[in-house]
Amino acid sequence: MSNRNYNTLPSDPEVQPINSPTRPRLHRIVGAVLLVLAGSVIAGTTIMLVAKNEPAPQNVIMMISDGFGPASEAYARQYHSWDQGLGYKAMLPLDTILVGSSRTQSSSSMITDSAAGATAFACAQKSYNGAIGVDSKGVPCGTVLESAKLHRNMLTGLVVTSRITHATPASFSAHVLGRDSENDIASQQIGFNPLGRTVDLMFGGGACEFTSNLTEHSCRLDTRDLFEEAKESFGWTVKRTREDFDEIEPSDAELPLMGLFAPDHMSYEIDRDSSKQPSLKEMAKKALEILNVASKKQGTGFFMMIEGSRIDMAAHTNDPAAHVHEIYEYNQAILAVKEFVDANPNTVVISTSDHETGGFTIGRQIGKDYPEYKWNPEVIKRVQHSSQYLAGIWRKEIDASDEDYSAKVKEFLVTVILRDGLGIDNPTDEELERLMSWKGSNKWTEELAYDLTDMVSRRALLGWSTHGHTAVDVNLYAYGHQSEKLRGNHENTDIGDFIVEQLDLNLEDITERLKSHDSFKEFGVNNIENSNTTTNKHKYHHL
Repeated sequence: MSNRNYNTLPSDPEVQPINSPTRPRLHRIVGAVLLVLAGSVIAGTTIMLVAKNEPAPQNVIMMISDGFGPASEAYARQYHSWDQGLGYKAMLPLDTILVGSSRTQSSSSMITDSAAGATAFACAQKSYNGAIGVDSKGVPCGTVLESAKLHRNMLTGLVVTSRITHATPASFSAHVLGRDSENDIASQQIGFNPLGRTVDLMFGGGACEFTSNLTEHSCRLDTRDLFEEAKESFGWTVKRTREDFDEIEPSDAELPLMGLFAPDHMSYEIDRDSSKQPSLKEMAKKALEILNVASKKQGTGFFMMIEGSRIDMAAHTNDPAAHVHEIYEYNQAILAVKEFVDANPNTVVISTSDHETGGFTIGRQIGKDYPEYKWNPEVIKRVQHSSQYLAGIWRKEIDASDEDYSAKVKEFLVTVILRDGLGIDNPTDEELERLMSWKGSNKWTEELAYDLTDMVSRRALLGWSTHGHTAVDVNLYAYGHQSEKLRGNHENTDIGDFIVEQLDLNLEDITERLKSHDSFKEFGVNNIENSNTTTNKHKYHHL
């Protein structure tokens, strides 16, 4: 790990982060003597060491802003500064804890996917695109979550806005050759794993991976009901609704606890019905409270991974409105976590991205004329729903339309989809013709969403180069106990190494336990290709 101690942050004490009433307060950390250190994570603040006989158990919070690149941060900052009239010096909560950057390539490509990216954090090893908790040769690798549980008796948690079986949370809690094996991932997560149950709390979406294929909305290929198996075999408490979530009292919550609040991914923030689904910030706050109470009772710390999953998914669709709302919600979660760190000094939070998605740019040339140096945030302000949501509505409307297709459906398109949904009241004839031609085209609804997002992005003068990932260094943020060690530019595997160092973990021992188990005997380099993981065309790659 690099011990470079330089700061990448501005030191203007007048700069205030968005939605944060004050600069971060003095951060007390357990130590042996009183002294003041300069050059903390927040430039211009001081860190006070307060004498205490026994250090408190340490907590590590790993936050992952999936698909979030540097341009996306500037975009979100500029948009919210404009929207709230805060001026150019305004900062997002993430801006206040910037310490460096992370390099992202995988072992199989200079452009990583989320599976290899998360495995680098979890196992502190590079692996191939599609790998879930296995190394570059397809051999299971011990994760920081598993070692924290088994070697340090720490409590562990996963909080996401995707399916809980999706690539990022899976890489910390399961071992499969390919990310599409989500049925197997779900089984391992509840405890059918050579290591036994290693996760104490799971909040997110993806209930479909746990329900029998005899039931509605199931994603399973078999009749297993993993919710019932989780309760009967491992003592899980299962929550499925917003009401269930609200009723959870952190002071007496029973672990292990699983709250899956959507059949598939959680809704985009811009579409979310708060009466039906909790937000990322709400889930993160309650999860922290639950594990904090429980860990203090047993005298240990905890490890938690929190992911803003849908930042990435909005970027895959090139949806600038959904993208900025997801980024803003992630920043609200960051703010909540920073407050937790301030109240629990022997805690460190690390936040970074696994990769950038979309090749996003602020500024776009439309046509051959030299472009103006501007972009139009008012276009984003008018958008009321994600393009994915609107594409689904439009698809249903055109599929159900009768013989009077042109007149009836065109009015619905112009008023409900474009004007009310996207805030666009000046569609061109070419745009209308392209959207109207969808009936009978047999194209994916996702492709329809692409057309809608392009209408918004062109008017806002925002650019995208791909619906996939790109190879850029992503920002690295850290706050709290020994976070200064992460200053500078790092490989993504260094973040895993940092967590190992902080918690005194032994990933090699976990790896040896996994390798010796019969269920992993068939794993290895010869079976990687058969698992369909050598391609980027995963079943859910566009999500």
